[in-house]
Amino acid sequence: MTGLTYTRYEVLQLFRNWRFLLFSLAYPLVIFWAVGIPNRHHTFDGIGFPLYFMAGMAVVGGMISVISTGARIGLERTSGWTRQLRITPLKPPAYFSAKVACGYLAAIITIALVCLSGIALGVRMPAQDWAEFAGLLLVGLIPLAALGVALGHLVSGDAMAPVVGGTVTALALLGGSYGFLLAKSGVLFGIMKALPSYWLVQASKVASGGAAWPALAWIVIAVWAVVMIPLAVAVYRRDTSRV
Repeated sequence: MTGLTYTRYEVLQLFRNWRFLLFSLAYPLVIFWAVGIPNRHHTFDGIGFPLYFMAGMAVVGGMISVISTGARIGLERTSGWTRQLRITPLKPPAYFSAKVACGYLAAIITIALVCLSGIALGVRMPAQDWAEFAGLLLVGLIPLAALGVALGHLVSGDAMAPVVGGTVTALALLGGSYGFLLAKSGVLFGIMKALPSYWLVQASKVASGGAAWPALAWIVIAVWAVVMIPLAVAVYRRDTSRV
C-alpha cells in the first residue's frame, strides 16, 4: 500500500464517520451561536466578544479534529488493522502524514465554518488578518495533532472517547476558549500560558490591530512540538514492535 493510497482511504473513512463529523463540526457551531448571539454587543479581553468567541470555538473544533485522530488509531489497534498495515509497504512517515492530514482536513473545515458564522454575527477584519489568524491556528495545532497520534498508541480503543473528550475540555477551559479566563495572574495563569490552546485563542487579537504572537507563544508551540512529535514516533514504534 502506497502512502497516497492510504491517505485516500483515510479521507474516505473520515467522511463516512458521521458521528465524528457531527461532533467536530456541529458542537463548536452550536455553542458559538448559543453563546455568541446574546453577547454579540459585549467585549471581552479587550476585543469584541463575537471575535474572541469565534476564535475560541474555532480552537475547540480544531482540537477535536486533530486530537480525535487518536480515537481512530485506537479503534484500528483494537480491530487489528494496525497489525495488518505492518505487512504492507507502507512506511511510518506515510502513516503519520495520512493521519495528520485527515485531522487537519477536518480542522480546516471546522475552522472555516466557525469563521463564516463569525462573519454572520458581525466579525470583520482585513483579508491579511484573516490569513494571519488562520495561519496561527494551523501552526498551533501541530503539537496537538502529534498528541492525538501518541494517545492513539497509548490508550486502548474503548478508553479513547473519554480521554479525547477530557483532554480537549481541559485544554479549552485552561485556554479560555469558552469566553472566560480561569485566572489572569498567579500560578494558574502561568500554567495557562504554557499551553498551546491559550495562544491559539489569543490569535484573535491580530484582528483588533494587536501584534501577532509574542516570542513566548512561539516558544510554547515549539517546545510542545519538540516533545510531542518524538513521543508520537516513539509510542508508534513501541506499539508496532509488539508481537
